Formats: sequence, C-alpha cells, structure tokens
Amino acid sequence: MARLSEKQRREIVALEDSPVSKALFEDVRWSWIWVFVRLYVGLTWLQSGVGKLTSPAWMGDRAGTALTGFVQGALAQTGGEHPQVQGWYAAFLESVVLPNAATWGRMVAVGETLVGIALVLGMFTGIAASFAAFMNVNFLLAGAVSTNPILLLLAILLILAWKTAGWWGVDRWLLPALGTPWRPGLVFRGEPGTHQTTAQDRTPTTG
Repeated sequence: MARLSEKQRREIVALEDSPVSKALFEDVRWSWIWVFVRLYVGLTWLQSGVGKLTSPAWMGDRAGTALTGFVQGALAQTGGEHPQVQGWYAAFLESVVLPNAATWGRMVAVGETLVGIALVLGMFTGIAASFAAFMNVNFLLAGAVSTNPILLLLAILLILAWKTAGWWGVDRWLLPALGTPWRPGLVFRGEPGTHQTTAQDRTPTTG
C-alpha cells in the first residue's frame, strides 16, 4: 500500500462520500425511496399518538395513569444481575417522571402525534426523525423493545437523508426557503419567492 507523503496528508481536508451514499442521501432523483420509510415511521407514530390523544388515561381526567403503569413496569425490571433497565434511568423515571406523570403523559401523546404528522407530510423531516429517535431510545431504556429497534434504525436513516427524505413532501419547498444556519434560504436572503433551480440548489439545504 502506497504511503501518503506529509504534504499529501496536509492537503486532505475531507474524504469524499461513496457514489451509493451520494445517491441515497444527496441526490433528489433517488428521494422516492425515502417516501416509503418516512410514511411507515410517520404513520406508526401518528397512530400511536392519536390513540393516546383520545384516551382518558393519557389526556383526559385520568391523565397520567397509563404512563404511571408504564413507569412502574420499567422499575420492575431494575433487579437482577443484568437488569433490563439501568439504575440511573430508573432513578430518572422514579424522581422526575413518576411525580409528574400527567404532564409527561400529555407531552408523550402530543409529541408522538406531531412527529407523525411531520414525517407523513415530509416537513422538517430530519428534525422530526431526530425527535422520533429520541423517543425510541427512551422507550428502549425503559425496557420496552417491541418495534422500537426497527423504528430507531429507520429514524437514523431518515436523519442521514435529511436533505432528500422530504423531497416528496413539504420540505421540497420549505427547505430552500428557510435554508440552514450555515446557509440562509431564500426568505432570509431577501430573494423573490420564485426560485430558479440551479445545480447548487438542486439539493435541499436543511432538515
């Protein structure tokens, strides 16, 4: 294997992505692939969230009872040599979540619903997928496996594909308009609403 000279090492400032990575995560021509992933994850969260919004145990006069039962189930998994729920997370559930179960329960119900809506519409897809992954991680830490590993993996893929995952959705117009902190969009550049697509603008700029 050829060794790089000191000069060559200094000149390397970035490693180029593979053609497959570029196609999946940057090229809008392949963005249709993410529609199926986005809709599956989004509809799963939306169904779960709407079910909680319409349940008295989450949002009604008995708000907090469902979450209390979930937390107690998690705390029951803290024993043994290899506990399913780690002590530090159990302490968080017992001291922070359990005393405020009604508030946390409503936050979970609303959060799941908003994440589901955003993913289905393809709106702020990368941000919505980040919140989805955060919820999956918390459910896993609480000892609830179910479909959480699958949803977590798909959410991570959507985060990686934030530039194109919402191209067949609201992000197609929203992202070029708003831009990113490192590259302001049309709204913050004070440009007209009409946008002529160029090679540089073909890929959305935030997510």
